[in-house]
Amino acid sequence: MPVGEVYYPSEEVIKNANIKNWDELNERATKDYEGFWEEMANELDWFDKWQKVLDDSNKPFYKWFTGAKTNIVYNCLDRHIKTYRRNKLALIWEGEDGQLRTMSYFALHREVCKFANVLKSMGVNKGDRVTIYMGRIPELIIAMLASARIGAIHSVVYGGFSVESLAERIEDSDSKVLITADGAYQRGKIVPLKQIADEALQRCGTVEHVLVVKRTGQEINMESGRDMWYHELMNLPIATQNCAFEIMDAEDPLFILYTSGTTGKPKAILHTHGGYMVGVYTTLKYVFDIKEEDRYWCAADPGWITGHSYIVYGPLLNGATSFMYEGAPNFPYPNRWWQMIEKYGINILYTAPTAIRGLMRFGESWVKRHNLSSLRLLGTVGEPINPEAWKWYFKVVGNEKCPIMDTWWQTETGMFMITPTPSVPLKPGSGTRPFPGIEMDILDENGNSVKPNEEGYLVIKTPWPAMLRTVYKDPERYVNQYWSKYPGYYMTGDSARRDEDGYYWIIGRVDDVIKVSGYRLGTAEIESALVSHPAVAEAAAIGLPHDVKGNAIYTYVILKNGYEKSSALIEELRNHVAHEVGPIAKPESIEFVDSLPKTRSGKIMRRVLKARALGHDPGNISTMED
Repeated sequence: MPVGEVYYPSEEVIKNANIKNWDELNERATKDYEGFWEEMANELDWFDKWQKVLDDSNKPFYKWFTGAKTNIVYNCLDRHIKTYRRNKLALIWEGEDGQLRTMSYFALHREVCKFANVLKSMGVNKGDRVTIYMGRIPELIIAMLASARIGAIHSVVYGGFSVESLAERIEDSDSKVLITADGAYQRGKIVPLKQIADEALQRCGTVEHVLVVKRTGQEINMESGRDMWYHELMNLPIATQNCAFEIMDAEDPLFILYTSGTTGKPKAILHTHGGYMVGVYTTLKYVFDIKEEDRYWCAADPGWITGHSYIVYGPLLNGATSFMYEGAPNFPYPNRWWQMIEKYGINILYTAPTAIRGLMRFGESWVKRHNLSSLRLLGTVGEPINPEAWKWYFKVVGNEKCPIMDTWWQTETGMFMITPTPSVPLKPGSGTRPFPGIEMDILDENGNSVKPNEEGYLVIKTPWPAMLRTVYKDPERYVNQYWSKYPGYYMTGDSARRDEDGYYWIIGRVDDVIKVSGYRLGTAEIESALVSHPAVAEAAAIGLPHDVKGNAIYTYVILKNGYEKSSALIEELRNHVAHEVGPIAKPESIEFVDSLPKTRSGKIMRRVLKARALGHDPGNISTMED
């Protein structure tokens, strides 16, 4: 029960937790973090052991488990089918239309092998890039695992992204294969994925084969010689149930995933087989306390890092049963999630504060109609959760008995970095402390640690196994973006404060990145999309607080001569951004202006726009041009 603003775990939670004494483990892991990660690595299978746990001879290009040989998919599937887990459910999937599919570890392994053989027949080899663009369906997971099994590097593009975003990511990765679907269901409507893919492929020329999953069944264009149906390929003699896995070096690339940066071009974050595997396996095991009988639901999308780490790889490495749902949380009614938790006996729910705030608006009665007694743990991800939403989640959804694992991490970190475990006291709105073995700090402009409750830059002081290895094809950007502000320390790009108990409170981004519903969008991407419209001369985008989304996108536009301001043009520009970047990037508001505040070097001063919009003092504007 809460004492002030601290919520203490029950004796039963502590008794059953994988980490019973957090302080003891943290002390051991901090004293010898290489030893701690080696111990965790030994719980997984390797074909050859490492010569060195951590190679820091070429900082900041750290390497983990050097010389070791493994394959993450072998650890996700093959090792389980040799045991009693062979017939255990790996995945339970419900479509937005109510369709149900389940797969045991054996069945998932079979489908992955078949599709891996299909990819090989298309000429996909170790090191080739494969782009995956679809909705939340089991084939997305199969495609990721099949690529990794044969040593190809997957690049998943979120199914909510539109033409420009998809084209840019295919081109940057030089993908030779695109795996997509005819469409995806979202709120009863069909997202025309194949149509978007066709338009994107007109802008980039690297793709030789397009493999299409039939999900929605509407008429689509199939280009002869390039486009093939997934189900037809899976029925060919080439798609046999046996497919040898590629033996991978621990440092071989596993995937690239694009994340918004402060400049126009998204960064391709590169993760590897060995260290990433150890990081996600360990953090999921301890933070969500995975038990053999659990049914675990991470309600994110596999197209984001949360989905990669904690829908696909983490649960399978732990031999867990995962639940996946295709559609929107409140479709057709606001009890859809609660209905599924009751129906499938879900024990663990991990979701974003945006979803919680969105469901809060419908009140408690929709939740109370369902028996949620199976739940034992809750979690949040994507952005800091405001205390009010935390308390509603704890009280109404968790019935005051489910600890909330409020996790802070990034695409770049690959795994949880600041997070509680079930046995530690919780403070609503704080992610508590760094995971055992992770050393972090909050620094001022000069690189000194700030005092308790003072705001500063959040940095990571020691390397960790699941860390990004580089920005794909751009090592210079990797060094400049993450390691140059405070040499030797990883710069997260977030501001934070730490209280007297050492609990961390994340405040938000310090760069030009807007978090909308937990998704990172670069102001540059939104501005570029606006400027690509013939009416727009210049544009600026900022994020302003929003009750449900956390932040909403507000934009300022200077029109070219000959164009008139109108509400019809505002709507046209909003839809243009949605078409170019994706519906998630659609501006909440567009304001026509005659000029934008800029520095003398021509950089838009977004903080001045933000201060003006919020009615705050813009602060020091001595560098402003006008």
